[in-house]
Amino acid sequence: MTGQVRTVDGRVAGRRGQETRQKLLDCLSEMLSSSPYRDVKVIDVARRAGTSPATFYQYFPDVEGAVLELAETMAAESGTLTELVEGRSWSGRAGWQTAQELVDGFLEFWRHNDAILRVVDLGAAEGDKRFSKIRLKVLNAVESSLAGAVSELQAKGRIDKDVNPGAVAGSLVAMLAAVASHQKGFSSWGVKQAEIKPNLALLVHLGVTGRKPTK
Repeated sequence: MTGQVRTVDGRVAGRRGQETRQKLLDCLSEMLSSSPYRDVKVIDVARRAGTSPATFYQYFPDVEGAVLELAETMAAESGTLTELVEGRSWSGRAGWQTAQELVDGFLEFWRHNDAILRVVDLGAAEGDKRFSKIRLKVLNAVESSLAGAVSELQAKGRIDKDVNPGAVAGSLVAMLAAVASHQKGFSSWGVKQAEIKPNLALLVHLGVTGRKPTK
């Protein structure tokens, strides 16, 4: 952990305090993976971390405050998604590889952060601007880079000039997010997990380049 960590009343936490705070966050993250967000209580998080509710309140105002901390950390880590698109080629076989790696990386990020992303989606859907801002930060990590890729292809005359790069990129990112959050549900449609990635990559490639991939 880097930087100063402060308690709710503004005091700088020492090493042990930082470790306790992180343990509370880790336990909360684990609980969100198996329990509905609204059912998680301070006393349960504290008990799981081997400490007391009073200690929890030293670092967080409530469960929602701790959840926002987890969400902010996750959003900061979403910057790695930009690397899946930024500076990558969309030509020939390299373009197909870019589409595949984008899909693979995006789905993996969603799986790894599934619990907190579900809470973020819930908060955003309920109109909480804090969660909406975090969700946009995660999606923007890919949207802006994809829009840039479409604009570059457009400048080279490889995409119709009437195409709106932002609209295309936003639609593709919305599709990626929807599929990522519904990965487990595909089995009910008779779709195997192994079939999701290549078909999603095909749609992404078509969306960005307007062409079938060269495999």
